[in-house]
Amino acid sequence: MPSIDIHRPHSLPLPEARAVVEKVAARMREKFDLEGRWQGDTLLFSRPGVNGQIAVGEDAIRVRAELGLLLSPLKGMIEQEIRRKLDEHFA
Repeated sequence: MPSIDIHRPHSLPLPEARAVVEKVAARMREKFDLEGRWQGDTLLFSRPGVNGQIAVGEDAIRVRAELGLLLSPLKGMIEQEIRRKLDEHFA
């Protein structure tokens, strides 16, 4: 299965970084019908064809996702969109 693993440093306080991730996750839920739940400071998300997590650390955000066969041709586009959103909120 294709996977995505993106690490992005940030300088926000942890509660603010977590709030930003929650805001982005709410948009992802609307746009892509993703289910998500927090486990500590990690947002676990899934839908048919993708499972992943967004870990919010003191100084970095890490996004990991496993794509199913149907989404594997879109890996580059999905990864680019994740990077764009991270840059938008954490650059």
